[in-house]
Amino acid sequence: MSKRGITPKEKNYSQWYLDIVERAQLAEASTVRGCMVIKPYGYAIWENIQRELDKRIKELGASNAYFPLFIPISFFSKEADHIKGFAKESAVVTHYRLKESDDGKSIVVDPEAKLEEELIIRPTSETVMYDTFSRWIKSWRDLPLKINQWANVVRWEKRTRPFLRTTEFLWQEGHTVHSSHKEAEKQVIDALNMYVRFAKEILALDTYSGRKSDSEKFAGAVDTYGVEALMQDGKALQFGTSHDLGQNFAKVFDIKYVNKKGELEYPWQTSWGVSTRMVGAVIMSHSDNLGLVLPPIIAPIKVVIVPIYSEENKEEVNRYATDVLTKLNTLIDDVELDDRDFVTPGYKYNEWEKKGVPIRIEIGQNDIEKSVVTVVRRDTGEKTEINKENLASEVSNILLEIQQNLLDRSRNLIEEHTHEVSSYKEFKEIIGSKKGFVKAYWCGSKECEDNIKYDTKATNRCFSKERKGKCVYCGKESTEEWVFAIAY
Repeated sequence: MSKRGITPKEKNYSQWYLDIVERAQLAEASTVRGCMVIKPYGYAIWENIQRELDKRIKELGASNAYFPLFIPISFFSKEADHIKGFAKESAVVTHYRLKESDDGKSIVVDPEAKLEEELIIRPTSETVMYDTFSRWIKSWRDLPLKINQWANVVRWEKRTRPFLRTTEFLWQEGHTVHSSHKEAEKQVIDALNMYVRFAKEILALDTYSGRKSDSEKFAGAVDTYGVEALMQDGKALQFGTSHDLGQNFAKVFDIKYVNKKGELEYPWQTSWGVSTRMVGAVIMSHSDNLGLVLPPIIAPIKVVIVPIYSEENKEEVNRYATDVLTKLNTLIDDVELDDRDFVTPGYKYNEWEKKGVPIRIEIGQNDIEKSVVTVVRRDTGEKTEINKENLASEVSNILLEIQQNLLDRSRNLIEEHTHEVSSYKEFKEIIGSKKGFVKAYWCGSKECEDNIKYDTKATNRCFSKERKGKCVYCGKESTEEWVFAIAY
């Protein structure tokens, strides 16, 4: 472990990730099994992600609403495939009251307060929302209906890791209802493309995206499309999905509408979502052995100013630093002046590097005399002297450069770790040594898909393109190339 308390990623990638989450003060384990406490700095990152994504969701025509956390178990029983997909992860509420124990020493469940019908703590909201939609939708005039919800969900996971997989997590889930399958299919792709653009423009992540195989699709969906990023250890991370639900849920929850001809029809539905897993994707994609590295757009603090002084020139340096802060605030939000006088400048450098602040500005006596500041980039460590008068515009440009540089790194990582193979031997060798994404033909057989997963732990991440070739596992003729990887 380094002096910063961060295990080098080359030594133990999993521990490196956990160390960064801890040292950057993003989150910590809760006393509740499998849950995490998101600390203020970590939550500020989520808030920035949420704010940027919410704009795009509304541009798709969706409105925000909120639905109950509790779902009657009978709702899940209506859609067989859906309940099978979530049955093992569902938390169930069976009683509605506690009481004092007979000896008066503890609080226990009141056995007489058993619910007539158990409630599921939502693992996803399709069922409870669509019961409501059946009352909202009566006519073609009510369509399309586009609703988004920012909420928490619970899935009782066996193995957890902060942000990547926790029993309770935060997310958004979009749900839309349409009068035609064509319109619903367009919505599915529009949502998928929104996530792909968001990954590039906001999170600085290049990705693969496309249709999932039947075994990887969402429970109850006709088709599922996913967004796949590549982490620095060569594993894939799915952080966004978009689902074509067909008419499955409409028929189950009796959602009907009268069309323009006066006929009663079932509508077509979609759902799509991303979660706090995106924070994990950012950490693992961009960070280094010094700590967290953040794309400037989502950084809670974009620039930190660190004055360097002695007792003799403290007042002068702080006055100069305050003036710099004022100039930066004319163009840049989220600038902080670290004027703490009980820690050293070196301690501050260490702390802000671990937290991934994109730019650090150092101000000492020599800088004042030259009317400059020293700008340090978090992504490269490069130091530059910048004239104080041009500071705001030049720092704004550097923030844009950092955002682009992180995207370029992500794109290069995917390009360097994407391999096309023609034989199963080559497939296994690459997955076993280099990892990354492997493009290969697949015949569509679940048996071949399961055998590949059993042999290599690699799963089918998404469809790539239509091409003629031979299935990488069985050698049968295939018309589809798919992207495989070992995934989180």
